[in-house]
Amino acid sequence: MKILIKNGRVIDPANNIDGIYDILVENDKISQVAKNITTSADNIVDAADKIVMPGIVDMHVHLREPGREDKETIATATMAALRGGVTSLLAMPNTQPAIDCAENVKLLKSIIDKTAKVNVFICAAITKERLGKELTGILKLKKEGVVAISDDGSSVDSDELMLKALKRARKQDILVISHCEDKSFSAGGVVNLGIVSTRLGLRGISRASEYKRVQRDLQLAEKAKARIHIAHVSCKESVELIARAKKKGIKVTAEVTPHHFALSEEAVLGFDTNMKMNPPLRSKEDKEALKEGLKNGIIDAIASDHAPHTENEKEIEFERAEFGVIGLETELAVSITELVKAGLLDWVDLVNKLCLNPAKILGINKPSSCAQGLGKGTLSIGSDADILVVLPDKEWMVEKEGFLSKSKNSAFLGKKLTGAVELTICNGKINEVYPEQRIR
Repeated sequence: MKILIKNGRVIDPANNIDGIYDILVENDKISQVAKNITTSADNIVDAADKIVMPGIVDMHVHLREPGREDKETIATATMAALRGGVTSLLAMPNTQPAIDCAENVKLLKSIIDKTAKVNVFICAAITKERLGKELTGILKLKKEGVVAISDDGSSVDSDELMLKALKRARKQDILVISHCEDKSFSAGGVVNLGIVSTRLGLRGISRASEYKRVQRDLQLAEKAKARIHIAHVSCKESVELIARAKKKGIKVTAEVTPHHFALSEEAVLGFDTNMKMNPPLRSKEDKEALKEGLKNGIIDAIASDHAPHTENEKEIEFERAEFGVIGLETELAVSITELVKAGLLDWVDLVNKLCLNPAKILGINKPSSCAQGLGKGTLSIGSDADILVVLPDKEWMVEKEGFLSKSKNSAFLGKKLTGAVELTICNGKINEVYPEQRIR
């Protein structure tokens, strides 16, 4: 089947493209990117006055399956991903059982093969059961197709064990993703330590709980000569440490979530548990440091940290509620609203942060390196046809009823956002999953 996308503003940083072009898709691959393509096609998409970009690569997603299908399933999460423009995602390992051995990777792959609507890559655990006591078999995990390892949700407290993990990961050329949290600083905390925590009488989580661990992991990565990726950066000190590490030549990359660069701790004042996440929403100063980090390239990627929870886990007292929010369906619109519309990033910058850079970090951007397909985060000729058509100026309201995610715990409920996905093409297939009532 042939798909022809006409007259859109095509943005593809991998190939230095930003202009009005047509894209031809043949046999599920991108076959042409050029002006005025006249080839006949089965489907013709009019993209005039719209943005055409690669599918988003979200490198931080909690699918919950296996084990907590009451919160989310691979089927529901990947349908939500399609709606939000995410065509490739990295599944984090804190499932039940944890993805900590080849057998559990095979279990997850079997579910993905049967039910996933987008490309799902796998992140396995650093330690067995994510307990921080014993390393997983990194070589066996790599052979099963795992592209990264992380104990996300927990940090590896042992310096010796983390160093050993980094050395083994370097040997196997696999990425280590670090959840930087020293629980000796954060244990029992529920919001950022500061004026708001004092005002609400809630126990605080200090910035030191993050940046002290960032500092340690950067030092260990330097010692191991290994790659390290810092997940969900939330405070200015972390940004500063990462900036210095990059100047020093340490192989570090970093991500930030939309909720951390769009919201600050003041959002917690109403005791809304959808504003409870880990790391917590920080100060306005921290929020601005994150935005500046995105602007100057210190922070490489935007990722959702999609963390679905049931209503029973969220609609309770703030102290008892689970940490985490969903984000697959809003990350693009929040990024357009807070970054592009505000003039902080241009569209090329945004596509780099959402598409190309995450694919590069995970090593799935080049056709020869991607076992599951050809070249993610790009519109290169011969790559899998993962393409978005975006309405850049469309305003819409975030409402519970509009979510395809099984859980509804969004930090942006009731917010008006700018920018909406009109069409998602994943692996050459057009996905019509956008009921009109969602965008209004």
